Amino acid sequence: MSTKPLVIITGASSGIGAATAKLFSANGHPLLLLARRLEPMEAMNLPNTLCRAVDVQDLDAFRLAISEAEERYGKADCLINNAGVMLCGDPSTQTVDEWNLMIDINIRGLLNGIHLVLSDMMARQTGTIVNLGSIAGVKTFPKHAVYCGTKFAVHAISETIRQEVSGTDVRLVTIAPGMVETDLVNGSTDQSARDGWWDYARQIGGALKPESIAQSILFAYQIPQSVCVREMVVCPTRQEP
Repeated sequence: MSTKPLVIITGASSGIGAATAKLFSANGHPLLLLARRLEPMEAMNLPNTLCRAVDVQDLDAFRLAISEAEERYGKADCLINNAGVMLCGDPSTQTVDEWNLMIDINIRGLLNGIHLVLSDMMARQTGTIVNLGSIAGVKTFPKHAVYCGTKFAVHAISETIRQEVSGTDVRLVTIAPGMVETDLVNGSTDQSARDGWWDYARQIGGALKPESIAQSILFAYQIPQSVCVREMVVCPTRQEP
């Protein structure tokens, strides 16, 4: 049994979430991994890890999974709110359903996670919540209108709560990746938006690997609790915007 504290990761079935799970596990942490797809999480076969098929929009299932993990591994010291969707498209043709899905997962799902761990962390006067924002939460991009809106919201929510709980030694950290080589962009139904993203990635010599973001998250978490990395924007060196 690990002596290190429990870390919760949402969206852990692929990309940044899976890379972060592997890195934190290698550093000795027990894990609660959450995603809609169970099999890829279980296939990582990480020690001291509980995998549950949970949609972050489902508050009750989210709460039950955390309770189960804390009974097994002790109180959660870190929540990594990684689950998210990016559906790029022309605002004149993109569907309201796609807009709503980004709002529901990127904002409401993230708020569900914060709601479930924050008060207990404050009572214990320790803990770290890492929210995955985006470069699109710092500046705007064509065909990213609603996605940018959700990520601007993540940055605003994180910073406001950070201010309010800072006196309890609970940290809120926003990690804002630039272009990362994951399947995130491939969820877009707008073919031109997908092609444009990958074309630019090739022009700059490739997007970041998910492991680079995982290393950034681990760095922000491992520094002393008295130090808070409020926001970290992590992009390929050659990425211009």
